[in-house]
Amino acid sequence: MSAYDERGGPGGEDPGEPGDRRKRDDDAFSSDGADASGPGTGSGDRTPRIPLPRAAVEDGGPLPDLSAPPPALSHRVLKSLLGAWALAACSADEARAVEEHLGSCGTCADEALRLREAVGLLHPPESLDLDPALRTRVLDHCLDRRPPRIPIPSWAKPFDAEAARLDALLQDFGDAEWHAPVRLRWFDGVAQASRRTTVAGVIAHLMAVDGLIALALGLTDPLGKAPQGVTTPAGRTEAYWKASHFPPTRSVRGPWREQVHGIVRTVAFTGGGAGRLPVSYGDFALPLHDAMTDRAFECWVHAEDIAEAVDYPYDPPAPRHLHDMVDLAARMLPTSLAARRRAGLSGPGDSVRHLVAAGEPGRSVRLEIEGSGGGEWLVPLDSPAAVGSSAHEVAHVALDGVEFCHLAAGRMEPEEAVAGQSGDRTAIKELLYATASLSRL
Repeated sequence: MSAYDERGGPGGEDPGEPGDRRKRDDDAFSSDGADASGPGTGSGDRTPRIPLPRAAVEDGGPLPDLSAPPPALSHRVLKSLLGAWALAACSADEARAVEEHLGSCGTCADEALRLREAVGLLHPPESLDLDPALRTRVLDHCLDRRPPRIPIPSWAKPFDAEAARLDALLQDFGDAEWHAPVRLRWFDGVAQASRRTTVAGVIAHLMAVDGLIALALGLTDPLGKAPQGVTTPAGRTEAYWKASHFPPTRSVRGPWREQVHGIVRTVAFTGGGAGRLPVSYGDFALPLHDAMTDRAFECWVHAEDIAEAVDYPYDPPAPRHLHDMVDLAARMLPTSLAARRRAGLSGPGDSVRHLVAAGEPGRSVRLEIEGSGGGEWLVPLDSPAAVGSSAHEVAHVALDGVEFCHLAAGRMEPEEAVAGQSGDRTAIKELLYATASLSRL
């Protein structure tokens, strides 16, 4: 016989002693060992030690009649019930009486609104998702205690962090999410352009363009043997998409992850000295440390595109990483301004320029980026080789850091940028258009 049976449980009750078991049960409810039928029954007045459970409304009688008018309560009583009403602690009749009163008493209605807002502060909604910065905080804590034997260069950390955040977003995607439609957007110098693809197509695009860094580091090109003359990010992306016999699927995540890990490992082993290695983008080149920041920026922007496609929230990068991205875009603005002039896209007022020798100060716009990742930059207007100078400042533009990055990514028109402006309006307009022209497929 089991221990459970010996205690008199199911299958182990002694049929010869039913009275003793009832006696034990009754003792739990009565003060003198008698049954718990209540006072006035049996011998003497017996008060239950533990009250019987209250029956539910459905079991004890009909539901309350909601069509009946609420009880008539005085203004003083109704006002005293506002706190309980805000906490949803009133009875149904009291709640109906309070709510009817609020429709005719403005003072109590204002007080009820304040109490409801206060209750909202007591119970703020909490997201069940992990904090996106949790991984960075944990790694920083671990590395503070035991530095890595082969550290990642500081200029490679934004790319590592943004790739990890995107990978975490993709982790639980099913087939429906991988085939969700995504519209890639950029600014072609005159207006916004777009290209329709899927979530898997976006990852293929990132892998194809990241391959430019892989080639510079001597790693395998994800395109295999790229077609002759295909050297730009857009050309590589189109070539990869066309080479696939079927649209990209979730299987593209594995090769993308391996390529990211290979790039990060290689730059860690080569050390910080490799940061000046040139990375060709076809019609221009960037040093490796800037190319890694550029890829981190695009990884974040396209992660936002994916999150928007699947209706999922996505936070901006860490402030120090966001600052690196803003700094790269600000340093590329003089080149973008010059490219727009060569293409004949500058406004008529921009023809009033001054020839400036290389390394000399020239007309400048003060670009102020607000927020935790911001700062100030003096952008020379007349030549990429000129030096920004506060003595030659002709305008001042202030933008939020995330909004500036969205403008540089072609996610908004230059006219849509909410900027604080002062000074030469033509110079400000050209700066905003040059920022949007930094974007590409």
